[in-house]
Amino acid sequence: MKQKTIGNSFFLEGIALHTGLNVKLTVYPAPADHGIIICRTDVAGKPCIEAVVDNVGHTVRGTVLMNERMQVGTVEHALAAFYAAGIDNCLFEINGPEFPILDGSARFFRDKILEVGVVTQDADKKHLVITDVVEYETDSGSKIIAYPSDKFELEVLIGFDSPVLREQTAVLNDISEFNEKAAAARTFVFVREIEHLLEMNLIKGGDLKNAIVIYDRIMSQKAVDNLCEKLNQKSVDASHLGYLNGGLRFENEPAMHKLLDVVGDLALTGKSIKGRIVAKYPGHKINTEFAKLLRKKYLTK
Repeated sequence: MKQKTIGNSFFLEGIALHTGLNVKLTVYPAPADHGIIICRTDVAGKPCIEAVVDNVGHTVRGTVLMNERMQVGTVEHALAAFYAAGIDNCLFEINGPEFPILDGSARFFRDKILEVGVVTQDADKKHLVITDVVEYETDSGSKIIAYPSDKFELEVLIGFDSPVLREQTAVLNDISEFNEKAAAARTFVFVREIEHLLEMNLIKGGDLKNAIVIYDRIMSQKAVDNLCEKLNQKSVDASHLGYLNGGLRFENEPAMHKLLDVVGDLALTGKSIKGRIVAKYPGHKINTEFAKLLRKKYLTK
């Protein structure tokens, strides 16, 4: 199997979820063995960073890569789409500290990759091959296990103490199913989390167009009105639990989005994985810690 890059350059422009800035992301083909590199064009000297888990700075509501000269956040949706397409080499240039959130999914990245095509290169693809069972668990009960397999398979379980969203599962029997099953799954947030996130100076670019907003605890109409105003949205009826922005694209969309995040975070191993991954209650922190564990176990001599 050979390495791949994209057939032509493309760009996407939009609001960044946490900073609220309007940003432009341009993606270019790159030569074999280049890897995935991200450069900040708005910073003096145009510093760059490799998209590998060793460069993860923090994982608060998204995956942020950092070095001494730059940081760039919300990279996981783009990385998931590129990983699913089998792309080993490309150059991202972004004119801000965060990738655009777009509609909260990976579908615009998927569509652009399909539009420009994928080019096979001369060099051999480098794999990370799971040869035994690898398990990682946190004190909070989140767990990821990797099993040997001749292809990349993924199963995700999520669960919340919520009358609207309890337990859901999502499965990819092969990474080739990503575009159809997972790419359009949007990120989600509970209404009860929004005030806290705003207080943390996050989700400045959040609205009902780029996330599933789950309303699962009755609030006063005034409180809902105030919240909608902060999100620059029309108010909704506070007496009905459910999804403030009209429902799901498909039944297990939240679980599929968590699966999408796992793909994007595991892409930070920097290699194409051969293994079956089972993730229970995943999040960016455990995803990236597990990616670091795999990278250390299988890729360091």
